[in-house]
Amino acid sequence: MNINKNLELNTIAALAGDRVSSRVNQGDVIFRAGDIGDKLYGVVSGQVQLSWGGDRVETIGPGSCFGVGALVDPEHRRFGTAVALCDSELLEMNRDEFLFAMQELPMFGLEMLHDLEQRLQTLKEHMGER
Repeated sequence: MNINKNLELNTIAALAGDRVSSRVNQGDVIFRAGDIGDKLYGVVSGQVQLSWGGDRVETIGPGSCFGVGALVDPEHRRFGTAVALCDSELLEMNRDEFLFAMQELPMFGLEMLHDLEQRLQTLKEHMGER
């Protein structure tokens, strides 16, 4: 896990306070394309597969976050489907916590954007676009 991912996950954990992390079992659907989104997720342990139809898939592991689009746009609908590839532990962040983190911890926002850019580049390479 790199420093960027530690910062993101640590911020989510700090803002979660005493809330217990969510446990999902292998094969559990975390959200489906078209669902209304109201939180982002940080992977504490395990792996989550994000799919956007066809062979467009991404595997998210410990330290990574997914679902941030739900917190940027209050009217957001999930674009992809997230499924646990194995038993996993997830932290959740709601919109109020996200906006607080963006305002009070600018590095959180910068690191999240950096992580999204890296994921986009990997996805483009997987799809044969450079």
